[in-house]
Amino acid sequence: MADQAAQDEAVRLAAELIRIDTTNRGGGDARERPAAEYVAAELAEAGLDPVLLERTPGRANVVARIEGTDPAQPALLLHGHLDVVPAEPADWSVHPFSGEVRDGVLWGRGAVDMKNAVAVLVAVARGLARTGRRPARDVVLAFTADEEDSAADGAAFLAGRHAGLFDGCTEGLGESGAFTFHAAPGLRLYPVGAAERGTAWLKLTARGTAGHGSRPNSRNAVTALAGAVTRIGEHAWPARLIPTVRAALLAMADALGLDAASAERDPDGLLARLGPASVLVAPVLRNSANPTMLQAGYKVNVIPGEAVGYVDGRMLPGYEAEFEAAMDELTGPDVGWEYAHREVPLEAPLDAPLMAAMTSALLAEDPQSRIVPYCMAGGTDAKHFSRLGIAGYGFTPLALPPGYDYHAMFHGVDERIPVTALHFGVRVMDRLLTTAS
Repeated sequence: MADQAAQDEAVRLAAELIRIDTTNRGGGDARERPAAEYVAAELAEAGLDPVLLERTPGRANVVARIEGTDPAQPALLLHGHLDVVPAEPADWSVHPFSGEVRDGVLWGRGAVDMKNAVAVLVAVARGLARTGRRPARDVVLAFTADEEDSAADGAAFLAGRHAGLFDGCTEGLGESGAFTFHAAPGLRLYPVGAAERGTAWLKLTARGTAGHGSRPNSRNAVTALAGAVTRIGEHAWPARLIPTVRAALLAMADALGLDAASAERDPDGLLARLGPASVLVAPVLRNSANPTMLQAGYKVNVIPGEAVGYVDGRMLPGYEAEFEAAMDELTGPDVGWEYAHREVPLEAPLDAPLMAAMTSALLAEDPQSRIVPYCMAGGTDAKHFSRLGIAGYGFTPLALPPGYDYHAMFHGVDERIPVTALHFGVRVMDRLLTTAS
C-alpha cells in the first residue's frame, strides 16, 4: 500500500504543477512544455525513461512505461492532461496559479481539472520505485497537452503519430470518475465512468438576400437562423437508456431502496425520485443540443446575406443517426448545418475484470460506500485513445466531504480540493495497480 511519503508527495506535485501556468485559450494559444518538463524530470528521478513529444513547439506531451510483473497481461494506460482553462485572478479568493494550501485545502486552477490527478499518478509511480514494487501489468503513463481545446496537439497527436508507445494497452483510466457523491445522509456513492457522450459541435449557416433594413425581405438570413436556433434550443429529446445509464439508474435506485421497475418505461420518473443523485444521470439520459454562438451582420440598417450560429451537441453511443436526423429537421430548408468538430461517443464493458478491480480498490478504502457506473456528459482524451482499441474508463479517485460541489469546480472560480482527497487517490491507485489483474 502507498506510504505516507507518496501521499504527501502528491500534494507537493499538485501545488507545483498549479504554479506552472498552462492556460489553454484555444486556437493554439497555450504552452504546456514547462509542465511536461517538470513531470518528466520527476519520473526520470524515479528511474523511468519518459519521452517528450511535440506536434507544435511548446505543446509538449509526456509518455513513460512502467514494466509489470506479468508480461503476459495486457498493458494499462493511465492518462491525464496538463493544460487548464483560463482563470481571471480578480475573480478568485486566492491567485489561481498560487498552488496555495490553506486549512487543508489546495487552491488553484487545475486543482480538480486535472493537475491533481496528474500529481497522484506521478506520486504513485515514484512511490512504487522508492519501495521497489511493480504493478501487476505494464502501465503506460501519458500526460497530454491540448485536452481543453481540440486535443490536436495532445492525445490525438499521440494516438495518430506515436501509437507504438501504447502497444499492448487494452484499457485506459482517465478523468472524471471515482469521486465521492453524497446521495443521502450516510450514503456515499462512487460513480466510475464507463461511457461518455460524443461531441458534436455544429456550425449553422443561413443564406438569404442582402438588402436595406428599411425594406421588406422574405429571405432574411437572420430570421431563418433565429428560427432554427429557437427550434433546436426548445427541442425535447427522447430518453434513451444506454447500458451504462440503465445500470447507473438501477444501482442508484437499489442504494436508495427505491423500486426501479419503472426504469425502462419512465426513466425520467425514476430520476425524479433519486434526489441529489439525479445529477449524475440527468445530463446523459438523452442526446442534447445547446445553441451557444451567433454571428450576423455588420450594420444595423443592412440585412446581411448570411448568418451563422454554433451549437454544442452531444450524442449518446448508438444514437448518432438520431441526432443527425433531428438536426436536419430542426434546421429546416433555409439553414444548413455541418460539424465544426466531432468526436465519437464511447462505452466500455461493465463486466470487465478491471471494473471489478476498481470497485475493490475503492471499497478497500471506503467499505461502507456503493460503487455505481457512470456516463460522462462531456468528453475526455479517452476518445482519441479509443482509436487504438483502448477501452476507456473514468477513474480519478477522490474522497470528498459533504457539501463539496465537485462538478462546480470544473472550470469554476476558486477551484480547490481537500488535501485528504489527494491522499485517498494515491492509496486507491497504488492498490489498484499492485493488485489488479
